[in-house]
Amino acid sequence: MNYKSTTIKSKWTKTKWINRSANLRKYVPQTLPFSRSSLSSMLAQYSTVFFKPTGGTGGFNIFRIKKQAKGYQIQHNSTKTHYVTLDALYEQLKKRARGSSYLLQKGIKLAETKGRPFDIRVMVQKTNKGAWNSTALFTKIGKPGKVATNYTQGGKIGFFPQTLSGAGFSKDRIAQKQAELKRLGVSVGRLFDGYSRGFRELGLDVALDKEGRVWILEVNTRPQFYPLKNMKDKSMYRNIMSYARQYGRKK
Repeated sequence: MNYKSTTIKSKWTKTKWINRSANLRKYVPQTLPFSRSSLSSMLAQYSTVFFKPTGGTGGFNIFRIKKQAKGYQIQHNSTKTHYVTLDALYEQLKKRARGSSYLLQKGIKLAETKGRPFDIRVMVQKTNKGAWNSTALFTKIGKPGKVATNYTQGGKIGFFPQTLSGAGFSKDRIAQKQAELKRLGVSVGRLFDGYSRGFRELGLDVALDKEGRVWILEVNTRPQFYPLKNMKDKSMYRNIMSYARQYGRKK
């Protein structure tokens, strides 16, 4: 992985950058560093909150917290546990964090395609002339009952138009969403350039909620796209690689 492109691990740093942009902050679900008071205020506002590592990748160690009639439920992968009080919940999360830094994020109810939740990856890459381009859009279709949609979590990769069509979007609406996401990718790339030098690629993880509203869940500075290699139509993979080679990425 020794190709040239800046890496920022902290999800909190990247969230703060986006939140400072008047045009882009509307895309970010409320996110706060984990603490007893932020847990209390987030659960007072939202029925579902995600607990995720500030520096994690691949969808590992993501927990979904759901408010219930009596108490709270935590889900990790397919395992669910119930806690009666906020204090018991907080103590458990603190134990799970094992001293690492975690974030709390408002839960977005993902749109579903043929009954399976999905989110979207927007690949954004820079040319040698320094212009950002959104080079690919693909979907990550979750395994029913799992918390994360990642390929590493049993999810599968889908084509953007087919996935949205399976979610009930019309052709016109699919074209609109595609244009919006491509613009968003380029805007985030330009914004990141204002904070640090040397970015050549970004992978935006984006959710569509049930109403079709776009939310940025996180921005990856070392995005993986190897699963695209296994798709029948390899044109997306080839397009990403044609850019990636310009900054020394081999796969």
